[in-house]
Amino acid sequence: MGQKVHPYGLRLGTIRTWTSKWYQDKNYATWLHEDLALRKAIKTKFSSAGVADVVIERAANKAKLMIYTSRPGIIIGRRGAGVDQLKAELQKLTKNELLIDIQEIRKSETNAQLVAENVATQLERRVAFRRAMKKAVSVAMKFGAKGIRVHASGRLGGAEIAREEVYREGRVPLHTLRADIEYGKATAFTPQGTVGIKCWIFKGEIIPQRARRAAQIAST
Repeated sequence: MGQKVHPYGLRLGTIRTWTSKWYQDKNYATWLHEDLALRKAIKTKFSSAGVADVVIERAANKAKLMIYTSRPGIIIGRRGAGVDQLKAELQKLTKNELLIDIQEIRKSETNAQLVAENVATQLERRVAFRRAMKKAVSVAMKFGAKGIRVHASGRLGGAEIAREEVYREGRVPLHTLRADIEYGKATAFTPQGTVGIKCWIFKGEIIPQRARRAAQIAST
């Protein structure tokens, strides 16, 4: 089961929350498709900026976009000109007033989405898949990850038959709800076909608030 359920969806309500934070009855479908369009536009425009995640918060007629990136300078531009241009382009996709907040990711080596995209980029540049995957695993462990697992599937190395390869190090407890596991996936478009990359990174355990309170009561 641990491999068939999204690590974020499994942990909603315990240690994780939603990436779209709003509630709507009548305009649910409209807002949902707006969220998808906004995320797609940001990822397409800043494919080289290391955009790991986009969190959208809506309230009344305003929408706040928090963009998590490892290279904020590319998005911000000179004196904030990039943000103004991005806001103007995204405003065409929604009727709500947009607010954009850029958040920097300090350690891109331990962000699952960025690791998966990095491996995919190397495969597109014809780097040997074993070398790219092993390097991603070793670098993540070096930068403080408790465990990492990288999975690649497709025509690896240009082989005629597609296959799977997995490299792992440390612990990656997929079933443990208190385990803080980041998950990311990317696709490498090679001349032989597409290669799918998945990455799980274990960053330690987070004790939910209820369990913490119960432990404090039991100890007193």
